[in-house]
Amino acid sequence: MSEPVSGTFRDPSLPLAERLADLLRRLTTEEKVGLLHQYQAPVERLGLAAFRTGTEALHGLAWLGPATVFPQAIGLASTWNPDLVRRVGEATAAELLAYHRKDPAGVGRNVWAPVVNPLRDPRWGRNEEGYSEDPYLTGVMGTAYALGLRGDDPARMRTAPTLKHFLGYNNETDRCTTSSNLPPRVLHEYELAAYRPALEAGAAVAVMPSYNLVNGRPAHVSPLIREALRAWAPDDIMVVSDAYAPGNLAGLQGYHPDLPTAYAHAIKAGVDSFTQDDDRPQATLGHIREALARGLLTETDIDQAARHILSVRLRLGEFDPVEPYADVTEAVVNCPEHQEMAREAATQSIVLLKNDGILPLARPADGPLKIAVIGQLGDTLMEDWYSGTLPYAVTALRGLSERCETVFCEGVDRVALRGDGGYVTARQEHDGGPLTLTPEGDGPAVWFDLFDWGGGAYALRAVANGRYLSAGEDGVLVNDQPGPNGWEVRQTFRLEPRPRGALALRHISTGKYAGYAEGALRLVDDADDAVVLVPELVVNGPETAARIAADADVAVVVAGDHPLVNGRETEDRADLDLPAAQEAVLRAVHAANPRTVLVISSGYPFAVTWAQEHVPAVLWSAHGGQEYGHALADVLFGDADPGGRLTQTWYRSACELPDLLDYDIIATDATYMYYRGVPLYPFGHGLSYTEFDYRDLDVSVGEEKITATVTVTNTGERPGVEVVQLYTRQRRSRVKQPLRRLRAFHRLRLEPGESRRITLTFAVGDLAFWDVTRGRFVVEDAPHVLMVGRSARDIRLSAPLHVPGERIPPRDPYAGPIRAVDHDEYDGITLVDASRESGDAVRAREAGGWIRFQSVDFGAGASSCVITAGSTEGAVVTLRLDDPLFGKVAGTVPVPPVADKYETAEATCSLDGVAGLRDLYVVFENEGVTLTTIEVRRA
Repeated sequence: MSEPVSGTFRDPSLPLAERLADLLRRLTTEEKVGLLHQYQAPVERLGLAAFRTGTEALHGLAWLGPATVFPQAIGLASTWNPDLVRRVGEATAAELLAYHRKDPAGVGRNVWAPVVNPLRDPRWGRNEEGYSEDPYLTGVMGTAYALGLRGDDPARMRTAPTLKHFLGYNNETDRCTTSSNLPPRVLHEYELAAYRPALEAGAAVAVMPSYNLVNGRPAHVSPLIREALRAWAPDDIMVVSDAYAPGNLAGLQGYHPDLPTAYAHAIKAGVDSFTQDDDRPQATLGHIREALARGLLTETDIDQAARHILSVRLRLGEFDPVEPYADVTEAVVNCPEHQEMAREAATQSIVLLKNDGILPLARPADGPLKIAVIGQLGDTLMEDWYSGTLPYAVTALRGLSERCETVFCEGVDRVALRGDGGYVTARQEHDGGPLTLTPEGDGPAVWFDLFDWGGGAYALRAVANGRYLSAGEDGVLVNDQPGPNGWEVRQTFRLEPRPRGALALRHISTGKYAGYAEGALRLVDDADDAVVLVPELVVNGPETAARIAADADVAVVVAGDHPLVNGRETEDRADLDLPAAQEAVLRAVHAANPRTVLVISSGYPFAVTWAQEHVPAVLWSAHGGQEYGHALADVLFGDADPGGRLTQTWYRSACELPDLLDYDIIATDATYMYYRGVPLYPFGHGLSYTEFDYRDLDVSVGEEKITATVTVTNTGERPGVEVVQLYTRQRRSRVKQPLRRLRAFHRLRLEPGESRRITLTFAVGDLAFWDVTRGRFVVEDAPHVLMVGRSARDIRLSAPLHVPGERIPPRDPYAGPIRAVDHDEYDGITLVDASRESGDAVRAREAGGWIRFQSVDFGAGASSCVITAGSTEGAVVTLRLDDPLFGKVAGTVPVPPVADKYETAEATCSLDGVAGLRDLYVVFENEGVTLTTIEVRRA
């Protein structure tokens, strides 16, 4: 690299805009194009170094080696402590800066965190990455973490945080080709609301679009990037693509005919940086150059993208004469302060779901306490896909062993697998070797421990060397892995049943079967070529666990998920059940020792209905990082009050959930806001070792904010942590309103008998909802109830609330065309893209589908209607009044056939008897009809 060139852009005393303009003027078009990839090319003549986007830092620094591992993001949010989450972000940024100083080219300061997708459905494979099903809480936690990553210097950022994944991304099933249906209210009130706070606060300075489509249009070409994201941010933001997503535009999604066209549309929509083809930018940049040559892009388009990128780099201080944060050294990585913070975060994240009095644990009067620690997760800590490398691991067993006498049992079945050619046999060397079949079936060489991770996914550990079975790239099965790991997990199998109790091993990653050829077990394509194996039980896991538990004072069963198996990136869960083998261990242990505590460690909720009914105490936490065992012991022994609270609803069964791909939370009564059933554990739930009393709720309404004050008293005999939660409900409205919605919260610690007056405030504007009749947010003139309590279902005090607002008038059909997507109710339709660039439309998913426009004021009468619609087959649309099946037919509109799904035409019909205030139904007599607008004309 040549010596840096002096100039205005290198002068930190000048305004950012002036520096940015100077730098852009100095760059050639080719140099600007070179900036539009994850691996940005250096500009030697100006002394600009290479720059790389995308360092993973979701809950600590990841993928770079040992670094402090904090609880998963869902665990951090469960603390309900934004200040702590911000401090975790600060610690993560410091460790990133240390790694960056050591390897500036390999460790970039643009971090891909936090994830602010609302956790709409707990079956989502990436549930652990988000914060909450509530958009407000998600926004608070996302802003806190981003602020920590960014730093508090307004002029020089420590890192450049990136919000993921925009927009409507909550399923892994066919994630690159499925479309998330977001009606206007769900879009504005739920999805967008999670992204806005961090951008408006300037905490996040970048955004990553998601793999999916939204209303038929890929998120990477969404007009909302410009219309919403850039409009909210006080400064330029950089938009980075997700990995390989740009190629999908012309590939899996087939949205554009070729890559130059696709990339041109992405840049015009607002994507600035392409994460494509790993560290080989040549092909991507070539497609962008081709788009320029074809006239699909202009130099102005390139300038805009380059400006967004360089604005972030300038704010990182990259072009300043003195390197910012040069004093941060490797000594900060996993330093004692960060270790203590990891323990604090893990402790505060633990949620006590149930307690019949068995907790906190106390030593018996006649001797030391003996605890049986049981379960697949009892003596291990898990790293998820976005974890750092654990510098050390304090497991549940280790944490409890430091306090009392412990015995341990994983509780897994140990089996031998017998085939026609003998027993499956493993090598005893540490690095293992190919599995073979041998006639003899006795001893560790033929024994395997069977781990059930749910969803039919099992891992097998060879007793011979303690290593797990895996399929190598050559298809040979070997016992050489420490456990399920990597992006392509090759260590898990399904046990497919065969007649008379036999089974076949099916490799989950490849879908192939374990066969036998050339003296070794290897993967084969055909199920008929699979080795048929008869399992012989060597050790019964539940029975062994029960025997050990029976001799202990207390049994602690540690159950849960493996973050890389059955619920992870690329894989959703099918149900909410605890893995069957783990459930069997829990029941056997409880039968042997009623003093059983269930500890769940997972990145998502489980439907532990049996445990709630039978087990004396149940706790949950996300995978808690390196200090998990110490945190768990602190809570179990009462050194710390369990201060965590759930940020998601825990349902009793997946049957209570809508279809995974249905994103309309309002229509489907989804999330705690609309759910009408009785959850297993409600949003905000979490018990303490003490009791709290709520009194003297006062509410005041100002012009801009609403204030609630309440007195909270610790009425128990122990210090305790409480999270005071404030909810509202609008009691009368033109539209369906949430049953409850979180508006504010406050975490506090009280000594026994201590009282404190707590003040909670929120903006009057927070009560607004999206009015589809006028396309804007509205605070409606209506009665509300304000509710204060310990969870969304444990309300201790409430008060009436009236906030002056607007009265939403009936729809005026003559004010202009009514967008079809702005309907009030629907059935049998889906939302689609009106064009490749912008606009949404309604498409009939089935014949008889309809949309409803409520309370349309036709006045003295309407004479005709013009619809803008299209159908490749030709179709008929019927207009009915007040009922979609039996309502009076007001008009029938033939929809002319069109050649392209984006082509529409105007079709007119006369209206009969349409006057006064009526509900208008548009009924699609044929499937496949696309409707964009309706225009009504006066009589």
